[in-house]
Amino acid sequence: MTTVVPHRIAGADLLAPITSTLRAMFGTDDLPGLTPGLVVPELTDAEWITASRLIDGSRLPGLLDSAKRRWQASPHAAAALAWKAYTYWLSLPVVLGWASARRVPLLYPDDVLMHFEDQRPLLTLGFRRSVAVAVLPTDPLALSGLPQVRVVRDEAALLGALRASLLDAHLTPMLDAIHAEVRVGARTLLGSVSSSIAHGILRASDVLPGSTVEHIGTLLTTLGVDDLIELVPGQNGELAVQRKTCCLAFTLPQPKICTGCCIKP
Repeated sequence: MTTVVPHRIAGADLLAPITSTLRAMFGTDDLPGLTPGLVVPELTDAEWITASRLIDGSRLPGLLDSAKRRWQASPHAAAALAWKAYTYWLSLPVVLGWASARRVPLLYPDDVLMHFEDQRPLLTLGFRRSVAVAVLPTDPLALSGLPQVRVVRDEAALLGALRASLLDAHLTPMLDAIHAEVRVGARTLLGSVSSSIAHGILRASDVLPGSTVEHIGTLLTTLGVDDLIELVPGQNGELAVQRKTCCLAFTLPQPKICTGCCIKP
């Protein structure tokens, strides 16, 4: 018993810096696009599908159809808006984990679960209990002996693990799967990734250590999307995101021009 209990405690703490930062940002654990605590309970995970089912094309049409119904959108606009929602909620725990504690959940598609039955946020994401987390040697988890913990050499290796799992293994093949279904530009879609990361860091700026601008620059450069947004002064002098691409919300039956859109009203 004395060897199991500490592991259980450590396991519960794997994502603690992320969940506490999310709680500080939103004031609640009940978020529209993420399951509470981020981990899907094992007794209910049969109700969810893995992100792999989107990438292999078997469940992607269902997500795109759900987006069409929700926004009464054309196929290409529905794909762009579904991708925007998906990438925001997928990337948020990753970038917050890195910025708050240099603790990065490795969101390979088999470890990410989702459903898109709730029409309010379009989709809800969660992780398997076995999801791996990359940490630096100085992280307390590095000595935990937990099988989910991946200890990397240094900051560069941690950012490499972030890119390999989030972009190379997950978002890039999902983008390819979307292109197999509908014609929408890669730059348009990647612009939403860049914008999502910047918005997430800015929203958490009051509770994150270090420089907001440096966090955003490092993450966007790591993912190769640093040329798709700019940080500009907002109306009240705070930083705001200026996109260089559009999520196509302006094409909806009730057109919407998002804050920071490259299309001016």
